[in-house]
Formats: sequence, C-alpha cells, structure tokens
Amino acid sequence: MTTHLPVRSPSLVSKAEQTAKAARFTPAPPRPPTYRAFHHRSGRGAPPSVAPSTIERHTGIMEESSVKAAVVRRLMAAKAESGKSFSDVAAETGLTNVYVAQLLRRQAQLKPETAPALRAALPALTDEFVDLMMQPPFRSYHPDIVHEPAVYRLNEAVMHFGESIKEIINEDFGDGIMSAIDFYCSVDKVKGADGKDRVVVTFDGKYLPYTEQKSEHMMSRMNLKSS
Repeated sequence: MTTHLPVRSPSLVSKAEQTAKAARFTPAPPRPPTYRAFHHRSGRGAPPSVAPSTIERHTGIMEESSVKAAVVRRLMAAKAESGKSFSDVAAETGLTNVYVAQLLRRQAQLKPETAPALRAALPALTDEFVDLMMQPPFRSYHPDIVHEPAVYRLNEAVMHFGESIKEIINEDFGDGIMSAIDFYCSVDKVKGADGKDRVVVTFDGKYLPYTEQKSEHMMSRMNLKSS
C-alpha cells in the first residue's frame, strides 16, 4: 500500500519561511542609556579607563556597570594603598566594617559628616571621588554573585533558618519584619570553645510592623474626597 503524505499549500510554506526568516534577522532594540555623565571641576582623580566626563554623579539614574566597576577599583586601590583592613577603617571612622566595604563598593552613601574621617583614614581618596561617594548610589548586585561559595552559604543559611527566624520575630515582636534600611551589619572574628576561629555575622535591623489598612487613615483617599 502506498502512503501519500499531505501536501502543504505553497503559499503557507512561503509565509512560514518568511516569518522564520524575519525572526532571524530582526535587529535587537537599541540599548537605552543607563547613566548620566558629568564633568569634574578639575579632571583630577579619574581612573585611566574612565574619562572625567563619564564618571557618574548619581542623580537617581542607574550607573553603567563598567563605569561603576572602574570607580570601585579606584576606591579599593585607595584602601590597598593605606594598608588598612575594612575593620581598621571602621575603627577610625566609627562605622561598621561592612558599611565601610559598602561605601567603597558604591553600595552606600557617604554622609558629609563622615567624609573627613574617611579621608583621614584613606588619604589616597581624591576630592572628586569623595564627592562621588556622597551621591546616592544605585544599589545593586550581579546575579552571578549567588554562585560565589561564601555568598551561597550565607543565602543557604538564611533560607534554611528563615522560617524559624520569622516565627520568633512574630512571637517576640508581632506581625512584622526586620528592616534592611534602618539596619546595621558587621562581621566579627571570635574564638570558639574549641579554640578555632569562628565567623560572627550580625544583622541588627529595626522592627517594622505591618500596617492595618484602614480607609480613614489613607490620606490620599481623604485628599481625593475633599478635592
């Protein structure tokens, strides 16, 4: 017995081929701008890979990753030149060691009242970079960081103990969470009972209760009614 395969219409085949071809050769949409450039007063202190006119003076616009990475390298170079650890700088500035690291990684804002102490601790910091550090940063992290063993283990610890931590927060405080904004974090080294080194990571965050959403307390609705 001879089996006859169904014959597709030439017009349908042509349309399918045209659609596939169009999909293969459709150009990607243009990449939107991700940062705003600004000009330094003097041009001093810019890293070789970043022109003074392209360093971010952050005004709420995302810093381009390559520019931010170059700035972070310069900030870390200033720390390396001082020969001090994060904990050393923390002791001199009154900050936590993690916050010092966050500042140098452009993950936190340097406050004007703290700037003199940081300059004294890290003399290699230029005026331009101190000015930059006092701008609100674009806080972010690369998604691949979760594959780094130390970060992966911290994440695993929070996930594994998270449900129990939440239940204790609810039991001791009520229905709420720990803030990660009104928040302090530090890393300390201690000796265990067996005499071996142990890592102590401290999360110290303000308790934030969930709000019962009563209409009478919703100011935007009250303003709408009065207008």
